[in-house]
Amino acid sequence: MNGSRKSGLVALALVLVFFASWEAAVRFFGVPVYILPSPSRTFVTLATNPEMYLQASALTLGESLAGLLIGVLTGGLLAILLTLLPGLEGGVMTLAILMKSTPLVAIAPLLTIWLGFGVVPKIVITALMTFFPVLVNVLSGLQHVDPALTDLFHSWNASRWEVFRHLRLPTALPFLFAALKISAPLALIGAVVAEWTGASGGLGRTMWLAYTNLNLPYLFAAIFILAAGGMSLFRLLGWLERKVVFWLPDSRES
Repeated sequence: MNGSRKSGLVALALVLVFFASWEAAVRFFGVPVYILPSPSRTFVTLATNPEMYLQASALTLGESLAGLLIGVLTGGLLAILLTLLPGLEGGVMTLAILMKSTPLVAIAPLLTIWLGFGVVPKIVITALMTFFPVLVNVLSGLQHVDPALTDLFHSWNASRWEVFRHLRLPTALPFLFAALKISAPLALIGAVVAEWTGASGGLGRTMWLAYTNLNLPYLFAAIFILAAGGMSLFRLLGWLERKVVFWLPDSRES
C-alpha cells in the first residue's frame, strides 16, 4: 500500500510539473491562444461549459464501454475456442491480423454510411479496435501454462474441462488484465475516431467543431477529459487486477 501511495504521489507531482511548465512557457513566450492555449484557459473553458462536456463525455464513455465489452467478450471467447480447437488457430489468426491491419479511419466512414449516425457504428469501431489485443493476450495466457503443472493435473486424471478451469484460466487472468490495460484507452480513441466521421454528439464531435473553428481551448478541454478518462480506466483496472490476481507478488506490491 505504501509503495502504491508513493507511486501515486510521484505521478501527481509529475503531472503538476508538466502543467506548470506548460503554463509558464505559454505565458513567457506569449503563444497565441489559437496556437496553444494555456492549461488555465482550458480549465476555465471546462468550468464554464460543464453541461456540454458532461453530456458529450457520457455519450463517448458509453460507446467506449459498450465497444470494449463486446471486444473483450469476442476476443476472449475466440481465444478459448482456439485453445480447445488448435487446428483453427492459423486461419482465424490470419483473418484477425488482416482485420487489425486495415486502417479503422477508412472503415469508420463506411460503417457510418451503412449503419447511420447513431451509436452503433461507434460501438462497432471500438469493438474492432479492442478485439485484437484481447485475443492475442488471452490466447497466449491460455496456451503458455507450466508443463509441470499440466503433467501434475494429468497424473490426477483431471478432465480436459478441469485442466482448463483450474489451470489455464487462472494462468490467463494476468494476460487478460494486461490486454484490458491496453484496450481500455484504445476504446476511448476508437469512439472519438468514429465520432469524427459523423455523429450528433460526443467528445469527438465537440473536438471536430472546435477544430474547424480554431477554438483550441474547447478542443484541449475535450482532450483533457479523454486523457483523464483513459488514466482513470487504467488505474481502475490496476486496482481490480490486484484484487482478482491476488496470488502474484507483483500484483500485491504494485
